[in-house]
Amino acid sequence: MSSEQGDKTFTASATPKADADARERHPALVFLRGELLAAPIPLEREEVTLGRALEADVRVNDARASRMHARIRVERDPSTGASRYRITDLGSTNGTLLNGQPVSDAYLEDGDKLTIGEHLLRFDLLDDIDREYQRQIHRLLAHDELTGLLTSKSFFSELRREAARSERETRPFCVLMMDIDHFKAVNDTHGHLVGSQTLEAVGSLVTHALRAGDVAARFGGEEFAAFMLNADCAQGLVAAERVRSTIEEHTFAAVRRGSPQDTGETLRITISIGVASYPDDARDPIELVELADTALYRAKNMGRNRVVAYCVSPPDLKPAGSVPGVPR
Repeated sequence: MSSEQGDKTFTASATPKADADARERHPALVFLRGELLAAPIPLEREEVTLGRALEADVRVNDARASRMHARIRVERDPSTGASRYRITDLGSTNGTLLNGQPVSDAYLEDGDKLTIGEHLLRFDLLDDIDREYQRQIHRLLAHDELTGLLTSKSFFSELRREAARSERETRPFCVLMMDIDHFKAVNDTHGHLVGSQTLEAVGSLVTHALRAGDVAARFGGEEFAAFMLNADCAQGLVAAERVRSTIEEHTFAAVRRGSPQDTGETLRITISIGVASYPDDARDPIELVELADTALYRAKNMGRNRVVAYCVSPPDLKPAGSVPGVPR
């Protein structure tokens, strides 16, 4: 298509579409419902299994999913080299739905939707731009906008995966529940903008006080959580005390950023922390969080600004400000 203005001719080029068509596209499953919402899972192997079992290639953490629920296998045309992807139900208890219909064996087309248990997945052929876009969307959904830490929902998803790994590899881990002391006073005295700045700073301090590879989340409000990989109760106490002392010693800005009345005013806060350990206190990840929360409230009741561990056998190590052992 072209148009003339004076002595100039403008031609609409089809190059962008041609470039888009030329981009290499790779198969992936994108979660539309469930724990991994919006996450693209590349289908890079000749055969990929989906199911609840730890050994499944794509783990669907869902009580309605069978241990080995379905399989996706690539089939290539020997003459053209073109690939087709085939979904096969592996005799699952509740069946596999393709675009809302039960299926035992069928070829997948771009955009097809699979239902496994309560999870909904879309089969997509994605180029690199598409995949990066989906990853960005997943990051936005999985992380708290203010602090950049995981949301509580994403935290529980990661915690369940860690519990499964720890069970398989016979290794301990710890859960920390944290709550800023008297945080309402910060909002009441300095305003909600300063309160938000303070929460953002606490999120950063918690992350830096933990070890690389440990996972932290904001549970909402002024409550935070974390779990420590391959750590027993004693190591959990050390890390929790490091977080507590870091917060206590930090000087927070008491005037909102960018304010023309920046007087350099500061504030100080403290944090209370409860610790529970796997497998000594509990093996179920939800119960571990509840036990760590119980320890946290014990810390609050004992005067705040301290660490309390919910330990079956309190370790000899007792960091300053820490009280091992919460009665059951």
